[in-house]
Amino acid sequence: MGCRERAAKGELLRTVVIEGVCVPDPRGTLPGRGASVHPTLVCLDLAVRRRAFPRAFKVPGPLDTARLRQYVEQTEQQ
Repeated sequence: MGCRERAAKGELLRTVVIEGVCVPDPRGTLPGRGASVHPTLVCLDLAVRRRAFPRAFKVPGPLDTARLRQYVEQTEQQ
């Protein structure tokens, strides 16, 4: 979504919206519409800057991506 590069499903992080908040769904089991992004800060920042999350989830206005950013930061450090 952010960098627009194609990748295998296993290489991407699925995200969903729960009550206006983008949350990570690494197991892919949460209900609802999902959008995939590379689990890197660079790709996440591009998606936020391009306002890709509201478009992908078909919701008006900005979405809170703080939980998603926190998850990506933690996974990059490991």
